[in-house]
Amino acid sequence: MKAMTPARSFSRRTALARRVAWLAAGGLLAGCSPEAPTFKSTDIAGAAFAQNLRLTDHTGQVKTMVDFRGKAVVVFFGFTQCPDVCPTSMTTLAEVKRLMGDQGQRLQVLFITVDPERDTQPLLKEYMANFDPTFLALRPEPSEVKAVADSFKTYYRKAEGSTPTSYTMDHSAGKYVFDTEGRVRLFSSYGTEPGVIAEDILTLLKSVEA
Repeated sequence: MKAMTPARSFSRRTALARRVAWLAAGGLLAGCSPEAPTFKSTDIAGAAFAQNLRLTDHTGQVKTMVDFRGKAVVVFFGFTQCPDVCPTSMTTLAEVKRLMGDQGQRLQVLFITVDPERDTQPLLKEYMANFDPTFLALRPEPSEVKAVADSFKTYYRKAEGSTPTSYTMDHSAGKYVFDTEGRVRLFSSYGTEPGVIAEDILTLLKSVEA
């Protein structure tokens, strides 16, 4: 298979950006009856994730999924000392919100740490400030991490280092997208373009309104 040329890649990104802008402006195909939305991310509707999620955010407030009703929610698991995947993913989500335009106000990003031993509330607050002021970090107690990860069927593992505090964390790098009623709907793999994620979230928001 031939590699995509720069010109073709630019054309594809331009077309995607126009599509996202159209959706953000309120565009939706009209018809006699609403059609089932189609997504580029993996559709996992029907999964019972985060039903009992109750965690403290980086401001000290206890949050549940009910607190975010009316918004699309994206959940990402990570840790502040992650060298690349986590900051890249959070930067991607900041770009997703920007691409959504005014509809970005209806997006809530949640970063759940898998390393609460080192990720204190002050550190999480400082970390989230690098991306978007509306993004929230949630911190389970060390004894709660497994249950929270299991509730998303996500993977994490402590990889021991040369000293007790020099360990790192292996973890799944995908993003979970919930609709405005707190139901998980999509799974977006690591590396998915911001425009693709933005388009899917806008389509999801439109489908809820239809």
